Parts: sequence; structure tokens; C-alpha cells
Amino acid sequence: MPLKLYLRNGIWNYRGTVAKRRLRGSTGIPEKHKDLAARKVAQIEVTAWKCSVDGPETVLTFAQAALMYRAAGKSDRFLAPIEDYLKDTLVRDIKSGTIRTMAMELFGHCSGASRNRLAIIPAQAIINYAADSELCPRIRVKRFKEDTKEKPFATLGWVQALAKEASPQLGAYALLMFLTGARPTEALECDIDLPGCTALLHESKIGHERRAHLPPMLVAAIANLPKSNRPLFFYYNIEDLRPAWEGAIKRAGIQRLTPHCCRHGFITGLLRRGIDVKTAAWLADMTVETLVKTYAHAIKDRTLTNVLTDPPADLPNILEKISNG
Repeated sequence: MPLKLYLRNGIWNYRGTVAKRRLRGSTGIPEKHKDLAARKVAQIEVTAWKCSVDGPETVLTFAQAALMYRAAGKSDRFLAPIEDYLKDTLVRDIKSGTIRTMAMELFGHCSGASRNRLAIIPAQAIINYAADSELCPRIRVKRFKEDTKEKPFATLGWVQALAKEASPQLGAYALLMFLTGARPTEALECDIDLPGCTALLHESKIGHERRAHLPPMLVAAIANLPKSNRPLFFYYNIEDLRPAWEGAIKRAGIQRLTPHCCRHGFITGLLRRGIDVKTAAWLADMTVETLVKTYAHAIKDRTLTNVLTDPPADLPNILEKISNG
């Protein structure tokens, strides 16, 4: 039977069967505008028939695909700008070039890696999620070239030098990132369980949570923080703490590193202390491929090849000394 309008809490709703599909929902239109509600329901009927005859790809818009993606509980961190850009564009009309153009127009001022992360990856994920439901074909998008320049990493000595010139909160914050591998934002927003020696990290970048162990040094640093009505580490966001971070680096006279370099230090430190790559990747909650490509740092000392012929007894101490700079 065709869709019929009915009122619920002053809003026109509809229900009925079109093309053997049971449909029901809200028009979002108040009681006084019944004519608008009727027109909207007529459009819904036309769309349903068209989908039945010509296939779902003829009517599926990017906005609809994004709603499905969100409803499935997927991460929505980077979706808003690309949803606003593609809006009611039919998914079948979105090609690789469409998404790359969007990335340049929205994030042309960013690096290739950022354009990939902020635009290409989420847009492709939305379309391919719809494809898994057989609503459209899958899509592949050529990524932008990423800078392969090796990023610096923090060491425990660097973090301790920073802490000496920083507030207790900022020092504990840096130590948390270095000893758990937390991203800067995750470290600010984590839930600490001191008796259990754990931190629940809300990994916004990939849309889930992980629980990290807190070593005794970190438990002590957090336990000794002064009580405050502000967040645990005092700062609400990264921009809020940046001046204090830069000031502590300047006073300590140490290499200028960003908070994210502490995550690099976490992984590099594990590897240089003999933790295998697979275990280090598990502890950081990332793939081995990502760890090796982005976070692992070589010990650039050509004389290490001497160990092949005459391994020194104190090799572990040598490696630790190099690791700590």
C-alpha cells in the first residue's frame, strides 16, 4: 500500500509499503505544514520505486552513505567537512578524482599525509562501507605523496629534562605519553586508574579505546599532582598547553620536540630494549607495518657492525646509551 501520513507528537510521520519494502519514519515537518509533508512523502515513494527498478546506486547519496556509516558506530572524527562538501552527490558519481579535488580544496594548506588522513581515508571508508552492503561499487583513491622525512623521538632523559623545567602537571603529561604511547589528545582525555596502574585511552584517531599499563615512575608522578578543579593535567587542549611546553623546552636547553614525539619515543624505546616488533605494535595498538614505516627509528651508528665479529659483553649498555642520546 502507498505511504500514509499520521501525526506523532505534532510531527507528520509516514508508514506503508512501496516496491515490496516496508517503510516508516518521520518527515520532521510540523502539523501545520501537511502539504509539505505530503510532498516529501511523495518524493520518498518515487525514490523507493526508482531504487527498486534501477538499483540502489541510482539514488544513494554520499550523505545517506555517511549516515549509515555513523549508525554503524564508525569513527566520525573527520566526517563533518567532507559531508558538507559532497552532501547530496550521488555516490556513483564520486570518482577518485572527485575525492582528491575535495581534499585539495578543503586541506590544500596541509601536508600530503594530512590530506590523506582528513579527506581521502574517511571518504573512501564511507563509500566502501556502503559497498559492503551491496549498495554501490567499491572505490580506490590514489593517495597524496607523504613526506618520508624521519621524525625525531623523545627519550626518557629528554622527558625528565623537560619535567624539571615544567609544572608537575605538564611533566606528568609528557611522561604519560612516553611510557604509554598515548597520542597528545588521548593523554589529555584519558581515564586514570591508579590502584589498577592503568589508563583508559580513548583513541579518537581510530575510533576505539585501549587500556595502557602505568609503570611505577608514572604512577608516582600522577599521584603527587596537586589537586585542582581543572583536568588532571591542567590543560583542556593541545593549543592550551603549547606555550608552557615550548617554554619548558627553552629553559631546559633541550632539542625542540612536539608532544607527539613522546609516542615515537615509546615505540623506539621498546624496540631498543629488545621488545620484538610484533609485541611493540600490540602495546602501541597499531599494525607492524605502521610501526616499522612511521615510528621505528634506526640506530645510525655504522660501527655497530663490529658485533658480527667480536660482540662486546656490554652491548646492551652500549645500545641503551645510544638510545638515551
